[in-house]
Amino acid sequence: MNVEVRPAPAAPQALLPTPEIARVGIVGAGQMGNGIAHVCALAGLPVVLADVKPEALEQALATIARNMDRQISRNTITEADKADALARIGTVTDYAGFAEADMVIEAATEKEDVKRAIFKALTPHLKKSCMLASNTSSISITRLGASTDRPEKFIGMHFMNPVPVMKLVEVIRGIATDEPTFQATQALAQKLHKTTAVSEDFPAFIVNRILVPMINEAVYALYEGVGSIAAIDMAMRLGANHPMGPLELADFIGLDTCLSIMQVLYEGLSDSKYRPCPLLVKYVEAGWLGRKTGRGFYDYTQTPPRPTR
Repeated sequence: MNVEVRPAPAAPQALLPTPEIARVGIVGAGQMGNGIAHVCALAGLPVVLADVKPEALEQALATIARNMDRQISRNTITEADKADALARIGTVTDYAGFAEADMVIEAATEKEDVKRAIFKALTPHLKKSCMLASNTSSISITRLGASTDRPEKFIGMHFMNPVPVMKLVEVIRGIATDEPTFQATQALAQKLHKTTAVSEDFPAFIVNRILVPMINEAVYALYEGVGSIAAIDMAMRLGANHPMGPLELADFIGLDTCLSIMQVLYEGLSDSKYRPCPLLVKYVEAGWLGRKTGRGFYDYTQTPPRPTR
């Protein structure tokens, strides 16, 4: 009689402790970077904000102070809260200032080659335990993580714009992201009074997978003469109860960012329904990127802004 001998089941591994994030570094002092610095500082975290341009850092601090003044006027924070938060934000123009950071959040432009170059230059300055997050709105977290020396400590943390106002953060695990990094990121979002939606690592994740193709379709409706800019935006505001029309929203996001996300979807999913509208491409080629350049689907040099078509 043959008796099958089976090995005893392995004892369950002890759960690794969740790393504490006590100090945050942020790469990029633009709209997203200064917003992330804003909420981290208000939550009591020391922040180091880095940008290669000193003038961008000065502008970021001014923006943060102005946005905190709005919160004071709405009685959501006090003058003391503002003073304490601003005192927690340090600025640097090189990555050596991140030596003590427990997590560094990259908030640079939505171009993969730029982000990879940042991580290559950044990681030699970090302690081994430091986690890395990207605020990318569409690019593969697995691929970005693989370009670093710590893919297991790499995660997506996609904040919504404007960061101090919007409650959602998309959390995206790459294939190599470990559980302690995921749990630490969730804990950080909670500390920042954000709600998280966990997304799989597919092109554009959840929000932009749904939102940006809608914007692209609105541009197609304009391109094909279905309606004017004003008519399309009014139709979606009043007909679908959207707070902002899709073309006005595209200007707010940045037409270059919308195009980049559509290109990621089109290339990543190989589906013709994600083909960027030629009119969107033309606006970006013209440098008409929306509010940040003063002209997009609307001309912001006039009050109220006037449609450009």
